[in-house]
Amino acid sequence: MRIDGKGLIDRSITVPFAFDGQRYHGFAGDTLASALLANGVRMVGRSFKYHRPRGLLTAGSEEPNALVTVGQGAGATPNLRATTQEIYEGLTAVSQNRWPSLNFDVMAVNDLFSPFLSAGFYYKTFMWPRSFWQRVYEPIIRRSAGLGALSGEPDTARYEQAYAFCDLLVIGAGPAGLMAALTAARAGADVILADEDSRMGGRLLAETEPLDGEAAHIWVARVLDELATMDNVRLMPRTTVTGVYDGGTYGALERVTTHLANPAPDAPLEAFWRITAKQTVLATGAIERPVAFPMNDRPGVMMAGAVRSYLNRWGVAAGQKLAVFGNNNDAHRTAHDLHEAGVEVVALIDSRADAAVSGDFPLFTGAQVINTRGRKSLGEVHVQTASGVEVIEADCLAMSGGWNPTLHLSCHLGGRPLWNDSIHAFVPDPKNCAGLHVAGAAGGVFSTKGALKSGVFRAKQALKALGMKAPSMPLPVAGDAEYAITPLWQV
Repeated sequence: MRIDGKGLIDRSITVPFAFDGQRYHGFAGDTLASALLANGVRMVGRSFKYHRPRGLLTAGSEEPNALVTVGQGAGATPNLRATTQEIYEGLTAVSQNRWPSLNFDVMAVNDLFSPFLSAGFYYKTFMWPRSFWQRVYEPIIRRSAGLGALSGEPDTARYEQAYAFCDLLVIGAGPAGLMAALTAARAGADVILADEDSRMGGRLLAETEPLDGEAAHIWVARVLDELATMDNVRLMPRTTVTGVYDGGTYGALERVTTHLANPAPDAPLEAFWRITAKQTVLATGAIERPVAFPMNDRPGVMMAGAVRSYLNRWGVAAGQKLAVFGNNNDAHRTAHDLHEAGVEVVALIDSRADAAVSGDFPLFTGAQVINTRGRKSLGEVHVQTASGVEVIEADCLAMSGGWNPTLHLSCHLGGRPLWNDSIHAFVPDPKNCAGLHVAGAAGGVFSTKGALKSGVFRAKQALKALGMKAPSMPLPVAGDAEYAITPLWQV
């Protein structure tokens, strides 16, 4: 449901779209995921093999469940994440891996036989007669355990290749990336700022924490306005850097017109860029990790950071009665934001025995979620406490097992990450990242103040390598909350 006064969407512009043949509407700035959640759609897919109901888990490109096919006929594109697909007037999307419908999937019977359908069972089961493999067995297996399918028609869309050269490539436009780009741009360096999101700002768009005494998105807009006026800066939203190669070369995929209802006839759908950079700042942030517990895959079980994103960026509450489960302070932030927005928080479950009471909602310390109930949506959360098992009615469970720095690009040239005991996650090894300067949460710095400071510091390192003088960069006033975590991997 929508929450009045929350979100960065434009509620003056209504955008109609369709999902599985049903007509809905969202607002300008919505993703398909946020619009579906606002319209009460909880189930968005089926699991790969057992066809169990699946709901939204995240709010970004790491989404594993909400894979949809967008478009029709030759223009249909399968396996797009609803969490990154922007809605536009006339958008048509369908769910995948179900028959005949998402709500009633015949192949859900697989779940009843899951003990007999272990990994690779078909290689031992469908062995005779041999001639049946390609004609009978394989088509059935692919139909029952698969994702979206191509249309089989010639693709009429245009695609382009492009090349770019710069002094500094900044990957990621969160607090660290924005400060790095601004520092280098003011020094006169040729800067490319690339971010996979349609709107730059990273987690600053999803949090209520102020910068310089005002909403963080206002500071973000001011920085982007300054960068946009500079001739030595190229802003590249909707651009995913896909690979790191020798000689400071990077591959990047730009979604050029995937968000437009009526693109220009000569405009490409996507463009693949080969960017050559003398120096690079990696500011890709971090990905929240889940906690493994029984039945943690039901629709309504989501990441805590994603629940905050839907609330603060898109003005959508992920449920009406929410429980929060975590092993770190970030879970408390989610509970606070929900409570302040008027959403009922039925429980904050913290696995740490010494967690402090932090809000006007029930707190269970030293507790763990041991089970959930519900089929097509979450209904109950079972909590193991010191005194026994508590059964809590909830239609959404926000979980947080901590954050993992998004470091994979730092490994593309053979560099191995290092384990960091303070955040209980891997971080890039600076010794293996020549010319690649890791900033912000990508390097394990999780406070906003620390990320901003890190962005400036890494940009100055890059400028020094370029032989350029770094300008003086005052930092905005930002929070410096401690990231405290006790590891919990599974229950």
